[in-house]
Amino acid sequence: MAITFHCEHCGKKIEAPDNAGGKWGKCPACQHRLYVPSSESFDEELRLAPIDESEEERKKQLMAETYQLTQDILQERDIPIEPAEDAEPVSGIGEKELTKNIIMYLRQMADDELHEAQRTMRLIARHRPKAVEILDKMAHSEMPEPELADIPRQVLTALIRTLRTEIS
Repeated sequence: MAITFHCEHCGKKIEAPDNAGGKWGKCPACQHRLYVPSSESFDEELRLAPIDESEEERKKQLMAETYQLTQDILQERDIPIEPAEDAEPVSGIGEKELTKNIIMYLRQMADDELHEAQRTMRLIARHRPKAVEILDKMAHSEMPEPELADIPRQVLTALIRTLRTEIS
């Protein structure tokens, strides 16, 4: 029984003897070098269905919506009310709140929200010693905060280093 297949270059139907299976040969029509499949691989023909374009478009739309929702969730925060410029710094901010502000600053910088990032940096700068500690922990951490996971590691490191320099 001969092995029947098509040349991948010219599409010509080729018949090869059983003993040629698993070897290389040339197409008799175009002389293209091709692999002769073994006869066992043709026992069952694989039927492929055409791609449903509407289903592919629906998947793209769902992925875009998922991305947008994720970004909205990452951006969702309680934005602290900025005190007047001449007001005394708040003395009793916790590490958790300061970490949240640092993450907000890094996110704003990554998203090119420079004006908002400047305001957030002023809040962070009031607590320099604690902020430097938190930034050092973030810089040495193997895993970034979940809100910052989509920022490339080198960019995040540079943003952390820049903030540390600004507040020091």
